[in-house]
Amino acid sequence: MKLISKAGVLPLVLLLAAGGARAQGAAKAPSMLKYVNPNIGTAHSRWFFYTPAAVPYGMAKLAPSTNGHYGNASGWEAVGYDTRQNSIEGFVHFHEWQVGGVSFMPTTGELKVQPGDLDKPGSGYRSRFDRKNQVAQPGYYQVLLDDYGITAELTATKRVGFHRYTFPKSDQAHIILDIGNKQGESSDVTDASIRMVDATHVEGFVSTYPKYVKTYDPSGKVNMYFYGEISRVPASVGAFTAAGQQPTAKSATGKGAGLVLNYKTTAQQKIELKVGLSYTSITNAKANLAAEAKSLTFDQARTAAQATWQRELGKIAVEGTDEQSKTKFYTGLFHALLGRGIASDVSGAYPKHGGQAGQLVVSGAGPKPEFINTDAIWGGYWNITQLWALSYPEWYGNYVNTELQVYRDKGWFGDGLANSEYVSGVGTNFVGLAVAGAYQVGIRNYDVNLAYQAVRANELGYHHRAFGSGKMDVKAFTEYGYVPFRDDYKEYKGEWYKTDSSGAYFANSHTLEYSYSAFAAAQMAKDLGKTADYEQLLKLSNGWRKILNPQNQLMQPKLADGTFVGNFQPFEPWRGFQEGNAMQYTFYVPQNPAGLIAAIGRDKFNNRLDSIFTASAKTGFGGGKEIDAFAGIKAIYNHGNQPCLHISWLFNFSGQPWLTQKWTRQICDEFYGTEPIHGYGYGQDEDQGQLGSWYVITALGLFDVKGFTDARPIIELGSPIFPKSIIQLGNQKKLVIEAKNTSKTNVYVQSAEFNGKPLTNCWLYRDELMQGGKLTFTMGPQPNKSWGSQTPPPSVQ
Repeated sequence: MKLISKAGVLPLVLLLAAGGARAQGAAKAPSMLKYVNPNIGTAHSRWFFYTPAAVPYGMAKLAPSTNGHYGNASGWEAVGYDTRQNSIEGFVHFHEWQVGGVSFMPTTGELKVQPGDLDKPGSGYRSRFDRKNQVAQPGYYQVLLDDYGITAELTATKRVGFHRYTFPKSDQAHIILDIGNKQGESSDVTDASIRMVDATHVEGFVSTYPKYVKTYDPSGKVNMYFYGEISRVPASVGAFTAAGQQPTAKSATGKGAGLVLNYKTTAQQKIELKVGLSYTSITNAKANLAAEAKSLTFDQARTAAQATWQRELGKIAVEGTDEQSKTKFYTGLFHALLGRGIASDVSGAYPKHGGQAGQLVVSGAGPKPEFINTDAIWGGYWNITQLWALSYPEWYGNYVNTELQVYRDKGWFGDGLANSEYVSGVGTNFVGLAVAGAYQVGIRNYDVNLAYQAVRANELGYHHRAFGSGKMDVKAFTEYGYVPFRDDYKEYKGEWYKTDSSGAYFANSHTLEYSYSAFAAAQMAKDLGKTADYEQLLKLSNGWRKILNPQNQLMQPKLADGTFVGNFQPFEPWRGFQEGNAMQYTFYVPQNPAGLIAAIGRDKFNNRLDSIFTASAKTGFGGGKEIDAFAGIKAIYNHGNQPCLHISWLFNFSGQPWLTQKWTRQICDEFYGTEPIHGYGYGQDEDQGQLGSWYVITALGLFDVKGFTDARPIIELGSPIFPKSIIQLGNQKKLVIEAKNTSKTNVYVQSAEFNGKPLTNCWLYRDELMQGGKLTFTMGPQPNKSWGSQTPPPSVQ
């Protein structure tokens, strides 16, 4: 085939993306992009939350930063972009859990090489901006920098960031490449280097030692590499470091390193940069740039990025007149698909421990595997993994393969990962449960025997266990059947909330979590014929019974001698319970809801749970309007954090499914918002798409309390928000969900049928649902208490 000309060729990536978008139905539905509002929830949002200039699961996640260089003393709090702040200090390329760096900023006038103070405009190169002059869309960002009259635009491919700066007329125009300062969660820069390769190319690297790497993987490091192409030769180049400026230098190393590209610009003159990124080497950053963007223009990259978003968002098409709920839905799906970013290169190279590079092995048919950076999967089995399993199974497979690669390299799973380094923020480890869930839903593009070996080690192994792999109290759990509470471990020899082989300060939440994950591993063991393992793990899955106090029917910390701890206060957070309290965690028995209901008594269970939601509705199902991630940990229910996310679905097991319909719908309507401050509650902790994913699957009326860990997983049915939803299933079949008469008031299921056959239960087996077809609900304003209440979902042990 003869190509017309290099300039006229539409790059392959653009053709594929645009063609995919057309194939997904450009003729039938308006763009899903218009319903995505990245600005929702941007008060007190995490470092990785606001990154509009990216593609799904991209490495290149470009975003403006209002406070990024301040860093983050504890390593995890809200930092980066905040809707309450009105100046921008730069546009940063890397945004992952514990990973951040490489900031660019265009300016005019007197050269300044420090970003300056947030509350002191003019103290550095940061610029004020007005949000009316800001555009944030999936795959694209634009803003006017008021102090300089510069319009900045950003977009991206998977591994390449694009900048386009439109300058005013100026004899002193600059582009500041500030790579040597901490960004977001990355902590201080330990080493950095940047240099001009030639007149229009720049390369460099940044090494950091994030707080959680220091804590959980002390010999680790996080390296970021880049190779950039500049559309216009600068008039001159200067350098700077923490020690000061070097006006004629073309390279810089060490802390505070950076370059300045100086220009004389005419009015409306555009300067563009393409920046290839990598976590393994400059060579691979250059190769990523060549592979993905060699002849791609900014506008073509933006078009391709947004076509990709349309295709991926369009896998779940919802219809109806409720525009606000559509905005919540697609913004939630956007965050789910944005959350965890790839760390592997086009060549398959991936970052190993300590700054080394490894090579992913391609086995079998299908797409090449990707290695991903990820926050903990703590709570993810109630949102992100269920969404992956529904319509994005390749990402569930990438997650499993990433964790198995880490297991091969380091001997243990790692709950949170930053370039293969352990960064588990919660000290537990649910990777085994997530892997078992993938196995049970048929995602098996990996070595199953190796996977089971790793799952078993995660649940039962404690000899020479790596601290960063979490679960340092597994020995105690396997010996006692529960984790003994250690009150003295609140702070022990300088270590907060200590865990070791004798017990833990978070003993009760650990007991409940390990019981759940033991159940998941047991079901996988049974399917693989590991009978002895199955029996041991199933016994451990009942550890929750040992800490349920029959007197108050609450989960109460228990000492090693078998007595319940004194001075017990059910609403007291932290004491025995990570990021929660006894009132919240008492319902944490997802593996055996029937057992918990029987232990408490069905009527008492229902009355208590219903009263909890009645009370929590008054505070927006969380911490009220307090803007803090932990605002709700003292509350009776806290939707803003992971431990509570299954509770509203438990009424399906207790014979009152209409209350699941009522409360899940009310949470969707009231906890979730469409404003910058009221987005994911007020005190949100949106862990890389988890809360957004919960909204998506709940709005569809589909959920599994057990996180697909049953030998034959089920799907619980709730209250679908939209009159019609068309879902492209991961097996390429199609599922249509129709909810007749659904509205803000018609939240209760009157009847249901699947493929023309009446459904009398509030659940069905997942493998049946995944055959596709049509699931139809008839909705009404009053509960039909006879529908779905006779046969609860199975609670097989």
